[in-house]
Amino acid sequence: MLRFPVDLSRAALARFREAASLPLAEDPESIGPRCASDRGSAVVEFILLSLLLMVPMVYFIVTIGQVQGGSFAVVGAADQAAKVYVMQKDTSEGRAAAEQAALLTLADYGHSAGQAFVDVACDRGDCLSAGAAVTITVKLTVPLPMVPFGDALSLDAANLSASATQIVGRFR
Repeated sequence: MLRFPVDLSRAALARFREAASLPLAEDPESIGPRCASDRGSAVVEFILLSLLLMVPMVYFIVTIGQVQGGSFAVVGAADQAAKVYVMQKDTSEGRAAAEQAALLTLADYGHSAGQAFVDVACDRGDCLSAGAAVTITVKLTVPLPMVPFGDALSLDAANLSASATQIVGRFR
């Protein structure tokens, strides 16, 4: 008699279960009675594990987003401050305008002035002489998001810094 592959797979499965001494699925009494006290515990376990795993994961993603936004902010602030500095007439006006431009850019990204520091460095004694390279460095402290008393505890997610250099043009 010819055997089909389905018959062969059933025979092989029956031999495997017999060898492993596993109960057959067709025999409901061999599986054993279900415990009534386990009923509904899967929902409780799912909720507990999802809270333990998902809440820190979401907080981590929010924190990484804050750090990424801060990195965009310092790069933009340093670039804008350097461009503004080289357009001024003297160094005191240049420093004030650069700090104002950097703080305005950081405020656009949602960071306060108290978290930032702006530094100006030149390659020459006269920063605004033709051909001088002016480097603006902006440093920003990104606090942990949604932390109560974060200012008192000074818990920071990251300390970021960026520099931008502009050359003072010959013709102004």
